[in-house]
Amino acid sequence: MAKYKVRISDLREMSLNDRKKLLDEWRRELVTLRYKASTGALDNPGKLREFRKNIARLLTIIREEELSSKEKR
Repeated sequence: MAKYKVRISDLREMSLNDRKKLLDEWRRELVTLRYKASTGALDNPGKLREFRKNIARLLTIIREEELSSKEKR
């Protein structure tokens, strides 16, 4: 399960455009995983949980940067 986990430091180093592309990719993958889980074809159910957590991590980092940019104004 740990192989799907992404380092927060790696996400912070990415540009905003790269993060948004990655977020879209992960959301599409999550839809695919949910479909596989509903049909019983999912090999590793832990993968579903890790993708949800990674999406939450990414959204948190995006939001933190939005708030810090507003404070600087």
